[in-house]
Amino acid sequence: MAALKLTRETILDGTFHASARALMGPEVTFMSDAERTAQIQGFLDSAPDPRHIWVFAFGSLIWNPAFHYVERRTAHIYGYHREFCLWVRAGRGTPERPGLMLSLEPGGSCSGVAYRVTRKAAPTELEVLWRREMFTKAYRPVWTCARTPEGPVHAIAFSANRRHDRYVADLHEDQVAHHLASAAGPMGSCCDYLFDTVAHLRELGIRDRRMESLEAKVRARRGAP
Repeated sequence: MAALKLTRETILDGTFHASARALMGPEVTFMSDAERTAQIQGFLDSAPDPRHIWVFAFGSLIWNPAFHYVERRTAHIYGYHREFCLWVRAGRGTPERPGLMLSLEPGGSCSGVAYRVTRKAAPTELEVLWRREMFTKAYRPVWTCARTPEGPVHAIAFSANRRHDRYVADLHEDQVAHHLASAAGPMGSCCDYLFDTVAHLRELGIRDRRMESLEAKVRARRGAP
């Protein structure tokens, strides 16, 4: 099967969504254009600081945001933590060997990256972001307060939609490691998703002990150095 590329170009020209729909099958519910437009407008209307829109990244948005931004900062949010709690049965997994993707779960805190988008560019760039993150409605966008070295900012973050059929709770770390070590699909392997996340966090000077523990377990399972 041909590789499924997640880029700004494949998001905007419909290639990514068409390929994803074919992989996921007709039983999956996707966000409509009208739903997406209304939700984006709602977030723009409710922005605590209407001059700038910030987005908080905790996973692959750190190294592959796809949307255009004018500023990037390390950031820390409270009230949510990073968790592998969304099944992946297409993309980086299959129905027979599902993988897991990160989301934000209530409680604790999380370090990542905050991106600033200008108000003028926000409608276009949030369209790209929503098409990327909210395609199957497995996330629930929320406003958070992100603390950065230059001061706090209000940022959009994507938490888990606990009513979605992809949501899974309370997996033991060994179960998570098993799925991350064994799952792969046309977008690549789940273990690379984990390794890339940990590597980019390290580059930013961010240590996530739970993620690093998972990385060690997955590498051991795969016999990787």
